[in-house]
Amino acid sequence: MTYLKQYPPCPVSAAQLCQFWSAHVDGLDRHLSTRRWALTAVTVVLMAYPLARIMIPAALHGIVPDVVRNVLNLI
Repeated sequence: MTYLKQYPPCPVSAAQLCQFWSAHVDGLDRHLSTRRWALTAVTVVLMAYPLARIMIPAALHGIVPDVVRNVLNLI
């Protein structure tokens, strides 16, 4: 028996996936306090903000000079 035959894909509809996710989030909501949610949100923001401040300018710096060179070559 191959690995794929051992675990056949389960046909899950989008509605079933949404219901599962909703039940998962409801479970988290019941078991986590407001203070824990706030701590999690602050942690996510503190981690995402520096990444965004570094990655977005780096990506723009890598893209914009090529675009500018192409436009200047067309003129």
